[in-house]
Amino acid sequence: MSFKNIVRELRVRNKANGRRGRSHIAPEGSSSSPSAAVDFLDQSIWVDLPPELLLDIIHRIESGQTSWPGRRDVVACASVCKAWREMTKEVVKVPEISGLLTFPVSLKQPGPRDEPIQCFIKRERATGIFRLYLGLTPALTGDKSKLLLSAKRVRRATGVEFIVSLSGKDFSRSNSNYLGKLRSNFLGTKFTVYENQPPPGRSSNKKLSQTMRVSPWVTSSTHSYSIASILYELNVLRTRGPRRMQCTMNSIPVSSVQERGQVHTPTELLNLGSKKKRGMMGFCSGDLGGESVVKEPLVLKNKLPRWHEQLQCWCLNFKGRVTVASVKNFQLIADAGEAGKDMNLPEEEQERVILQFGKIGKDTFTMDYRYPISAFQAFAICLSSFDTKPVR
Repeated sequence: MSFKNIVRELRVRNKANGRRGRSHIAPEGSSSSPSAAVDFLDQSIWVDLPPELLLDIIHRIESGQTSWPGRRDVVACASVCKAWREMTKEVVKVPEISGLLTFPVSLKQPGPRDEPIQCFIKRERATGIFRLYLGLTPALTGDKSKLLLSAKRVRRATGVEFIVSLSGKDFSRSNSNYLGKLRSNFLGTKFTVYENQPPPGRSSNKKLSQTMRVSPWVTSSTHSYSIASILYELNVLRTRGPRRMQCTMNSIPVSSVQERGQVHTPTELLNLGSKKKRGMMGFCSGDLGGESVVKEPLVLKNKLPRWHEQLQCWCLNFKGRVTVASVKNFQLIADAGEAGKDMNLPEEEQERVILQFGKIGKDTFTMDYRYPISAFQAFAICLSSFDTKPVR
């Protein structure tokens, strides 16, 4: 059998298993018929392939498909059986090394250290839905744009929430697509990013206090764990000029941006097996109630623009990625002033843009992020820019 025929048959098997349109490995045990899944694995003609041959096949597929939609072939390999899944997980590198997004867990892993991952956000004003796509711009990628995350804006009595999901249509907090949320205060000046699972080393079965049990915001099946907070400077006088923002990444230590620094990287999806908690695939690196899990968290601040005398406006160098002037445009860098005396950041790291966001057209924005934040964290920070009230 030729190499093309192998890939073609993998695609057919992937579709036959009801995974049409999905871009990830389904959690083990999530099948509606466990016995049928076992029979399928036993009958698969690919299970008994020699490991050397299997490794060579997956390496060739992974190296030959570096962009979507061709990257679906890699997902198809991981969907064949458990042996193929484990081998694929070994071959596919994390975004920090490869700069590629393959499985949903990649959205919770830090971005690449060198070149940023370039994405764009589409806003639907009528529905209050925001969609994050992988690609340069809609004009260049067109229908080949890969949907990464979606968020729906929901108004509450005390503020606004953005529900983040893997699906472009389903934003229920009880299904497997739910990843987390962004919540604002009443003034729209402070935002908190939540994930749906506890940090590594913390049990998800911890009993809630009596106060939290009666709270409408926290339920037994949809715990929320704070991983970041975003603060905008309140502009009481409504003066014109660039706004200031500060992001405290509760789950990322400031040492991560130092030389040889590291940040926790989730490597596999969790499946709790319970119907109430089925498919909870997100990874969390914060703590319940907003308490930081790192002693000295990384603090990001927006890079202050410079006044351009000829243009008579505030300007930042977005390197061609932003084309429309907007108060929402920003670039985030590490805040050396908040790093502490013992955490001297190299000058290069102080000027390195970790996240940039800007407008390129009506309801279209670019989002470029890099290490040490993930796509989920970057998307949540950018969503806060759509609901900030200090400046209009």
